[in-house]
Amino acid sequence: MTTLAIETSCDETAAAVLDSEGNVLASEIATQIDLHRAYGGVVPEVASRNHLLKMRPVLLKTLEVAGVSLPEIDVFSATAGPGLAGALLTGNTTAKALALAHKKPFISVNHMEGHLLSPFMGQPAGIQPCVALVVSGGHTMLIHLREFGDYHLCGNTRDDAAGEAFDKVAKMIGLPYPGGPEIDKLSKVGDPKAYDFPRSMLSRKDHDFSFSGLKTAVLYSLDKLNKPLKDCRPDLCASFQEAVVDVLTKKTIRLAQTLGESCITVSGGVSCNSRLRKAFEVCAHKAGLKLLIAPPSLTTDNAAMIAYVAWQKAQRGLFSMLEEDVDPNLKLAEATV
Repeated sequence: MTTLAIETSCDETAAAVLDSEGNVLASEIATQIDLHRAYGGVVPEVASRNHLLKMRPVLLKTLEVAGVSLPEIDVFSATAGPGLAGALLTGNTTAKALALAHKKPFISVNHMEGHLLSPFMGQPAGIQPCVALVVSGGHTMLIHLREFGDYHLCGNTRDDAAGEAFDKVAKMIGLPYPGGPEIDKLSKVGDPKAYDFPRSMLSRKDHDFSFSGLKTAVLYSLDKLNKPLKDCRPDLCASFQEAVVDVLTKKTIRLAQTLGESCITVSGGVSCNSRLRKAFEVCAHKAGLKLLIAPPSLTTDNAAMIAYVAWQKAQRGLFSMLEEDVDPNLKLAEATV
């Protein structure tokens, strides 16, 4: 069952094709980073208009690389949320139109479910029970994954998501958008112990996160610098990054031990951070846990992970109605009582 997916939840126009075995035949992405950098963040209207311009060429390139034609696609799918309403509508409507035109089924996909399951793509054992950390620009969640479709929200951010905190801190110290990669790069030459930034909510028994206090601590530290900001950036980045990584790793490991799970997964845009990946490798090994981290190509927004979810749903006959609308606030899982 060949599956085509379209992803336009934010500022990436992406399409992908999976074969009947769930293998990726093609995955193409048109980025808008340069368009939004001048504004210091994503402008929804600009994103939506650019999706309209890029949709056709991205689709044609994806089909060409995959070596298939539209009539050969068995299932069409697209992201339904969460994300920017206008951006979501562009990709979602396109996929529905293709499904209708070719008289093929359509599957609506939750963007965060794509991130959640991305570490399992290409794994011989397939999807398995685990504690999953999904960490991105808009979300920081700890999910207890029992099986496909059975997800329980165990922890969430009370304020800023980790990726959001990266971008905001980067902006306040004069780094360009997107800030995450810039902080990661500068941190490599900085001292992670130079500033004693707080590890918010780390001592609490719950599994929630909070990064607004850490962001404020960085802001206050700027008033106390004893040398030019540009000279302090590496240490500021390294110390801030270490505080975020410390909280994410320890809370994830702790939840896995509490629930008795032997596997943890890490996915989402922030999981591309080199320090986070290394820290999880060390911590998981020390705790005797199996670790699956999404490959860098699947950490940022992409259609391959959307196609993977759609492929899983298709195997189970879980198709969607064309009347289903997009939902900018679509939830992935309910909180565990």
